Amino acid sequence: MFQKRWVKFDGLSISYYNNDKEKYSKGIIPLSAISTVRVQGDNKFEVVTTQRTFVFRVEKEEERNDWISVLLNALKLQALSSQSQGAVAPEKCGYLELRGYKAKIFTVLSGNSVWLCKNEQDFKSGLGITIIPMNVANVKQVDRTVKQSFEIITPYRSFSFTAESEKEKQEWIEAVQQSIAETLSDYEVAEKIWFNESNRSCADCKAPNPDWASINLCVVICKKCAGQHRSLGPKDSKVRSLKMDASIWSNELIELFIVIGNKRANDFWAGSLQKDEELHVDSPVEKRKNFITQKYKEGRFRKTLWASLTKEELNKALCAAVVKPDVLETMALLFSGADVMCATGDPEHSTPYLLAKKAGQSLQMEFLYHNKFSDFPQHDIHSEGGLSQESSQSTFLCDFLYQAPAAASKLSSEKKLLEETNKKWCVLEGGFLSYYENDKSTTPNGTININEVICLAVHKEDFCLNTGPIFTFEIYLPSERAFLFGAETSQAQRKWTEAIAKHFVPFVAENLTEADYDLIGQLYYKDCHTLDQWRKGWFAMDKSSLRFCLQMQEGQEDRMHLRRLQELTISTILQNGEKLDVLLLVEKGRTLYIHGHTKLDFTVWHTAIEKAAGTDGNALQDQQLSKNDVPIIVNSCIAFVTQYGLGCKYIYQKNGDPLHVSELLESFKKDARSFKLRAGKHQLEDVTGVLKSFLSDIDDALLTKELYPYWISALDTQDDKERIQKYGAFIRTLPGVNRATLAAIIEHLYRVQKCSEINHMNAHNLALAFSSCLFQTKGQTSEEVNVIEDLINNYVEIFEVKEDQVKQMDIENSFITKWKDTQVSQAGDLLIEVYVERKEADCSIIIRISPVMEAEELTNDILAIKNIIPTKDDIWATFEVIENEELERPLHYTENVLEQVLRWSSLAEPGSAYLVVKRFLTIDTVRHYNERKALESIKEGVLKIKEEPSKILSGNKFQDRYFVLRDGYLFLYKDMKSSKPDKMFPLSSMKFYLGVKKKMKPPTSWGLTAYSEKHLWHLCCDSSQTQMEWMANVFIAQHENDIWPPAGKERKRSITKTPKIGGLPLIPIQHEKNATQDWRDIESAKAELERLRLSAKRDQEPGDGTLKERASIVSQCLEHKDEKLRNRTRKHWSFNCLEDTEAEVLQGQQKGQKGLKTLRKTEDRNGKATLDSNNKLSPKVIEELNVVLQRSRTLSKELQAEQMVQK
Repeated sequence: MFQKRWVKFDGLSISYYNNDKEKYSKGIIPLSAISTVRVQGDNKFEVVTTQRTFVFRVEKEEERNDWISVLLNALKLQALSSQSQGAVAPEKCGYLELRGYKAKIFTVLSGNSVWLCKNEQDFKSGLGITIIPMNVANVKQVDRTVKQSFEIITPYRSFSFTAESEKEKQEWIEAVQQSIAETLSDYEVAEKIWFNESNRSCADCKAPNPDWASINLCVVICKKCAGQHRSLGPKDSKVRSLKMDASIWSNELIELFIVIGNKRANDFWAGSLQKDEELHVDSPVEKRKNFITQKYKEGRFRKTLWASLTKEELNKALCAAVVKPDVLETMALLFSGADVMCATGDPEHSTPYLLAKKAGQSLQMEFLYHNKFSDFPQHDIHSEGGLSQESSQSTFLCDFLYQAPAAASKLSSEKKLLEETNKKWCVLEGGFLSYYENDKSTTPNGTININEVICLAVHKEDFCLNTGPIFTFEIYLPSERAFLFGAETSQAQRKWTEAIAKHFVPFVAENLTEADYDLIGQLYYKDCHTLDQWRKGWFAMDKSSLRFCLQMQEGQEDRMHLRRLQELTISTILQNGEKLDVLLLVEKGRTLYIHGHTKLDFTVWHTAIEKAAGTDGNALQDQQLSKNDVPIIVNSCIAFVTQYGLGCKYIYQKNGDPLHVSELLESFKKDARSFKLRAGKHQLEDVTGVLKSFLSDIDDALLTKELYPYWISALDTQDDKERIQKYGAFIRTLPGVNRATLAAIIEHLYRVQKCSEINHMNAHNLALAFSSCLFQTKGQTSEEVNVIEDLINNYVEIFEVKEDQVKQMDIENSFITKWKDTQVSQAGDLLIEVYVERKEADCSIIIRISPVMEAEELTNDILAIKNIIPTKDDIWATFEVIENEELERPLHYTENVLEQVLRWSSLAEPGSAYLVVKRFLTIDTVRHYNERKALESIKEGVLKIKEEPSKILSGNKFQDRYFVLRDGYLFLYKDMKSSKPDKMFPLSSMKFYLGVKKKMKPPTSWGLTAYSEKHLWHLCCDSSQTQMEWMANVFIAQHENDIWPPAGKERKRSITKTPKIGGLPLIPIQHEKNATQDWRDIESAKAELERLRLSAKRDQEPGDGTLKERASIVSQCLEHKDEKLRNRTRKHWSFNCLEDTEAEVLQGQQKGQKGLKTLRKTEDRNGKATLDSNNKLSPKVIEELNVVLQRSRTLSKELQAEQMVQK
């Protein structure tokens, strides 16, 4: 019985499918398996193979003849060009159950593909069911009742297999994972190392194109030999992939392998190897294992040049060799018994590594590094230990120490443990710390292998027993064991801890041992350079600094100032089925994730870091600091007062509730980093009280008591310029934290006094409120007040503030004080709450939105603040979320953010709208779009649609329609067979949102909502994946593939120095100087605003004095926006941008004219705009802002046209 199949021949094989949409075939007949093709009647033809004959039937005789002709020609060409090729042995094969098939399927993993065949004989003949390429696949275990199940997942289909045993399942998973990794690996390193021809064959078995290496033995090996090298252990052979371990392959290491090469390496390793002892490509596993063990571990085939030399003579020869270029000589000496850590006789360059460094021999350094200076100790001919015998015996200590028994958990009851024990005789020798009952005992009570130590804690504070003070230290091992020791003096404590640290901390991190550390040891880490995997690094706690040497930094020391951390959080992740605690540290744009070897040592590190990062004392430098070295408590108070208090009368003369002030101070002291001031919850007077109390109570005055007479004496200088210079000189002598904090305080007070017409806090009143705080004097003299008043009034000159910064401060003050009361949700003025990835309190950031900010700037600012570094394959975007989170839309990177936010005021519930920054597209999505675009239709499929108001559909229910996306339009067909569309929607005139409102009663949970000027369409699809595919394709098509800035263009960041508001001061926006022509354009804009004001005045009641003020504010905003637009257009220009701008201007002019007709608002007696119960933005303010935005676009167009003429 014939079944209809979609059949294709690609020149190499015939494959047949259920239909033309399927990606995976039902059967494969390779050309190499076909004996002949012959004609049969009734439009049929036979394809004959050695195993079976396949009969195909077509509709027409001409079509049959065409198939036969093509296949016979292909067979002839194959016969002419055929060459005998040996069959490649598969990595894994066997029978597995496959869901959907009754009989077991013979499954073969070969190269970068998995073959599915009916039986083994079919596979040998080349016949198969389908091929699964590993470059698009993933593999995972399946949690089903059958434990032996696993799945190979591809974008088009998942294949569910069941093995006969758990062991076989694991073998399949590991083999497939390995194949996937190799398929996606990088060939760049391999090609470089293969530049040396001898590296193109395995150093052990001569297999071609080996892609593994032993980086300490300096040989390139094949995959099979690499497995046997691993069995030697990392002490003897450190195996790395040329393709997958790209991060380990530095330029020096690659050069080392090119210089040495397999031929020269084998001159040493196999110098006496006989022909009959050689290993071959097809040698069995056991023979391969024995050969590699004899060759490297036993050194059986080595060329022995220095057999007669003593250890001392070998060491001397090594020291002489490392300063010369010949690495092969160094390798021969080292593996003949020389000690890599031998004494050189040079006190400054005490090891061969340092001698090589002094001589500038980078390849020698690289070789020595990988044979000693890593997590894996070198294999020594005479000793299996990580340290050489000479080195391990060089340190000897013995003394009585207090010792507590080993604990299985943290040593929380140190006092009890120490009081219950007596002194023990302790001996540190040969890398082992042994403790005896007394100095006469011959058998130790216990022994600690110092090379296994992962953490050493040193307690600086002494601890008193009945016998006197003792100084303790703790040793932690990977086995969750901890040991506590105590010395009678701090000098003895230091002597023991230094000796222990030098044994377990490697040479590359030895600088850490020289610090006055409280804690030192090894942790696992990830940072922004190595987010793909956990690596090992060495860390030391030095007061409030975390010093570290990371694996990827080749011994370079780095540090984090813990009191300046912007974020310190602990989270739990799942790794290999177990919960793992991870600590996140963020400081000045650097992000570091760390976790311990055990829960015990992680708890020790976490506690120590948390304590060091907190407030430790009452001095200014002991506080938790922001990244600009200002205490977080000061920044938080300033930001809160700036946002909510500039318009409040007598803001710093009102007293807060003493109890509330005390509680707030305590909260900040406990953890200023995580404590947030919130409007409504905290009162303005309490916050101002906190700021003044903090400045009054720190250990030394902010202006320092030492400089007090100098500050006062400066008032005797009558010349203003000279007096200001003196103030500047005094400020430069202040400690760094005092200097930064004073600048932040005076800037804030200068901002406050600029709003003195509203808040009645001029410079003199502010000086009266703050002089006693800044000088910490009990009384208050007129001289102190005059100094502070002088600092406020001359802030611009003293701190060298630019004029445009002051102008921007005025603009910000105007927005904050005059528009704050008309805020809609989070966006009343220029401060907007934006979320990262999800709407949760911990994910929100209060950020400054300028009138010209585009979505690209906002996205980049948020990612920078959160220290998120997108991968090269991910595209992040800003989304607007509306309608109670039922609809969301990604903003194009050029969209104006403020303009979009203003539109929320027309929503039924504007307070429910918000912005969120999250991942949107991937490079694969864009690539798939471009592939589809080449095939005319980008996306097509059946969707359920409901229209408002209903025109093209009958009734008010969702109905199935066939949609096609192409050529910038969305076509709607009645069904798939229709040739003419019922409707076509231009994408440029529509807005698409993810989601469908629940009140529409959608038949599924997934869909899109499309808005046009007059219509609203609700589209439903059958899955979340389909929903995202439609949205992504529509978005890319709408913007003609312009979904991120062009390559090479500098990423836009906010023009503010510090866009984040919460916890940081408002720093003025800086812009460049405007040209004369720019000012003429701005004056023209001002005139246009004045005409708008006069035209609107006819619709207002007499006596309205507020519109003039607001027009002034808008003009200031416009000045700033015009300048930004001009600066931007000077940097980037394209004809595409010109066309887009013209379209927007035309649309904007129509909207602006329509809006002016309804420019009315209700005024209260004081002339202020009244608000309705929903706290919506007043229509008049919306119109003013919209006029600004639309007018700015017009100016942009005029400027662009002018530039085109000039060109």
